[in-house]
Amino acid sequence: MESTTEIMIAAHPDAVFNLAATVEDWPRILPHYRWVRRLTDAGPRRIVEMAAWRDFYPVRWKAVVEPVPAERKLRFTHVGGPVRGMEVEWRITPVEGGSHVAIHHRLDPRLPVIGRLFAEYIANRLFIQNIAAKTLLCMKQTAESGAAGVSKAPGGQ
Repeated sequence: MESTTEIMIAAHPDAVFNLAATVEDWPRILPHYRWVRRLTDAGPRRIVEMAAWRDFYPVRWKAVVEPVPAERKLRFTHVGGPVRGMEVEWRITPVEGGSHVAIHHRLDPRLPVIGRLFAEYIANRLFIQNIAAKTLLCMKQTAESGAAGVSKAPGGQ
């Protein structure tokens, strides 16, 4: 299963990356996030437990977070929860007027038929796409409002 959720944000790519990479602050700017707890710390690479709402349904998982500032990428590997093994990569690319942000999810299910059905129809369509879309929309609103010290894109956009 692979899916990509994307959005344009009228803010400088470095500012968007810094906002996204500070995952421990997500519950402050993303109302659908319940908490993010740092479990281990090895420099910029760390393991966190994340919890969010999929509308009225609570979900939570553990992930290794690896920021790659030079490439404006943020990588997650799910190490606990229903989609253990899923790889997630945020790609923040400069474009005229700001940033293009794409979240790419990749999950190779362990069970051939049942696993693929679960990955696509339950995990992806019901949970991943919903939570990723809300996350990007809230990141956009925060970045474009100038909240959290995020700088606007050149040209006042």
